[in-house]
Amino acid sequence: MQPSTIEHSKVGSSRQDKDAPGRGAAVIIYGLYLGAIMSVVTLPLGALLAHYKLGRGAAWVDSHLRFQIMTFWLMLLASALALLVWQLLGRLALPPMTAWAFGYLYITAAIAWYIARCGVGIHRLTSNEPVARPRSLLFG
Repeated sequence: MQPSTIEHSKVGSSRQDKDAPGRGAAVIIYGLYLGAIMSVVTLPLGALLAHYKLGRGAAWVDSHLRFQIMTFWLMLLASALALLVWQLLGRLALPPMTAWAFGYLYITAAIAWYIARCGVGIHRLTSNEPVARPRSLLFG
């Protein structure tokens, strides 16, 4: 093999076929996830679709589906914990502004994390690349 052929094969190995089975579903799920910012009902719909499609497509697309499923469960767990803390802060003898400040800070941080995670996933999907660490807490 010539050196240029070797370099080309190494570069091309990280990219996958854009017509891979399940890729369209992953695109739709990212859209449903981003739509959840305005209408919360689309988040569980996207998670159900991701669970349904997992294992039915290409392996690199499955990494996106696992990433999406992890995003749903992390968001659900963090929201439940934040709601619990918010309620506890409201019941303590602290000024009411403490609970509201916590709520606004949590919502801002959660939405920033959520949008960034979806953005990274969409970028990798449109670049036909898998998510390297789909079970990570940050951005894969």
